[in-house]
Amino acid sequence: MSAPHKAVRLVIAGAASLRGKELKDWLEESKFPAADIRLIDEEIVAGTLTVAAGEPAVIETVEPDSFADARFVFFTGSPGFSRRHAAEAQNAGAVVIDLSGGPSSDPNANAWIPSLDAILARPKAESSARGVQSFFVVPSAPADIAISLSAALRPTGLTRLVLTFFQPASERGREAIEELESQVVSLLSFQPIAKTVFDAQAGFNMLSRFGEESRENLEDIRSGINREIESYLGGRLPMPAISLVQAPVFHSHAFTAYAEFEAPPVLAEIVLRMQRAGLKVTAEDEEPPTNINVVEETRPVLGQPRRDGGIETGVWLWGAADNMRLPAAGAVAIAEKLLAS
Repeated sequence: MSAPHKAVRLVIAGAASLRGKELKDWLEESKFPAADIRLIDEEIVAGTLTVAAGEPAVIETVEPDSFADARFVFFTGSPGFSRRHAAEAQNAGAVVIDLSGGPSSDPNANAWIPSLDAILARPKAESSARGVQSFFVVPSAPADIAISLSAALRPTGLTRLVLTFFQPASERGREAIEELESQVVSLLSFQPIAKTVFDAQAGFNMLSRFGEESRENLEDIRSGINREIESYLGGRLPMPAISLVQAPVFHSHAFTAYAEFEAPPVLAEIVLRMQRAGLKVTAEDEEPPTNINVVEETRPVLGQPRRDGGIETGVWLWGAADNMRLPAAGAVAIAEKLLAS
C-alpha cells in the first residue's frame, strides 16, 4: 500500500469457503489495516475453529449485529448466501465487496478491476439510495482475464479475440475437489467412481459439459462469465468469444487465447500493452505459466505471444491464473482504493 491507513473492522461472510480462506490469508499477507476480522458463514459450518490475524477464531452464524460497525464486508460463500445477506450489510453502513457472483445482477453492483483503471474505467452503476457507491463486485478469474486482454490489445488493432478456459475443480468448491480426488484414486484401483458433483468422469478426462444429474451446468457457467464481460465492457470494446472446458486439475484456470489484428502486430508491443493492463508476462527464458507455478500470483500470467503459422495477422497466447488468489487480491485492492479516496 502506498500510504498507511487507519485500521478498520472487516467481516468475511462465507469464511469457511475456499475463497473465504484465501481472502483471509491475503488480508494478512498484504498487511491490510484490519482492526479485527469477524468470520461468519452458513449455519452448517458455524462453530468451525480457524485462525484470523494470528489468533484463534470461530466462524459464527449471521446475527442481527453481525455487520455492525464494519467498514467492509466481503462475501465469499455461496451466491445464495450473498443474495440473502448483502442488503443487511449495506443497511448496517458497510461497503459490500462480493466475490461470490451472487448479487452481480443488482443494478447498484459496481464491477471493478482496479489494475485496469489507467486504461479502462470501471463501468458506471446506478447510485444507491444513499447516493454513494457501497456495493462492489469482483469479476471471476475468466471474466477478469477476458476483460483485461480485450482492454490491453484493442489499441493494437484487435479485431477478434477467442479464449478457451480450462476450469479447475476448486472453482466448484471443496466437494468438487474431493470428488476429483476420489475419482482419480478409484480409477487407478479399477473401482466405481463417485459422480455427485459432476455426474461424469472428471478424473483423467476433459468435459465440455457435466452429466444430466449434476447440480452444475457448464453452459450456464459460461453464460454467466459472458454476462460479466459484457457488463464490464459495456459496448466500449468488442466482446471476446469464450468457451469453457472442465479440466482434471485441482487449482488455477489455464487458458489459451487467439487474437487477430488489422495488420501483423509487433509482438513486443503486445507484451508492453498486456503489462500496462496489469498482466504478468514471462520472459523467453522463463518457464511458461502452468496451473502450478501461478499459485499465489495476484494477476494472470501469460507466456510470450506466438504468431499463427497460417494467418499473418493472428497471434496465440497461453496463460494461467490462480482462481482463488486473483479475486482475493482484487477485492483487497478495491478496499485499498476506497480507503485512499
